[in-house]
Amino acid sequence: MLFRRRKPAGFREKLRELVWPRKGFLRPPKYLMMRILRLTASPHAVAVGVAAGVFVSWTPFIGVHFVMAFVITYFLSGNMVAAALGCAAFGNPLTYPFIWGITWEVGHLLLSRQDQMAGQTIDLAELFHKLHFTELWKPVLEPMLIGAIPPAAVTSVALYVLTFYTVRGFQARRRARLVERARLRLADPAAEMPTV
Repeated sequence: MLFRRRKPAGFREKLRELVWPRKGFLRPPKYLMMRILRLTASPHAVAVGVAAGVFVSWTPFIGVHFVMAFVITYFLSGNMVAAALGCAAFGNPLTYPFIWGITWEVGHLLLSRQDQMAGQTIDLAELFHKLHFTELWKPVLEPMLIGAIPPAAVTSVALYVLTFYTVRGFQARRRARLVERARLRLADPAAEMPTV
């Protein structure tokens, strides 16, 4: 293996790395942000892709988030890689409990079901085991889907605007650097000649 450690990590080091990563907790979000910024599409295409990924992350259909994001992105002429990165960044195991809680509460509020559900319990394990979609739709999926629409719309529009202006600024600065580098190369061609 090319990048294997010379001395394998012991149990204590693996446990410490699990609790507190050596490179920090902010490295994965920074990596995703740089991947989004460096895409070679227009700012609109990148922003549409990220917004589509964020929008579908609010829905309760976990197995098909990427497919849904790709379909939305295709119809809005967005970037598919940005859609996948938007899904991965916004919808992940750390954020899903918050997303589900918010969509559940907003859905029950919009459907005015707080009084109807009082005192009732839902055995989700039994519903998923039997896989009766009709029984699962009314108590679980309907309120979560209806409750997902308002926060999904707000966050996807906000992230579209934020991504659009961030990517546009990053691409403008990058173009300016490349133009300056090319201008310096043309001004002093001897500087580019390798010395023997």
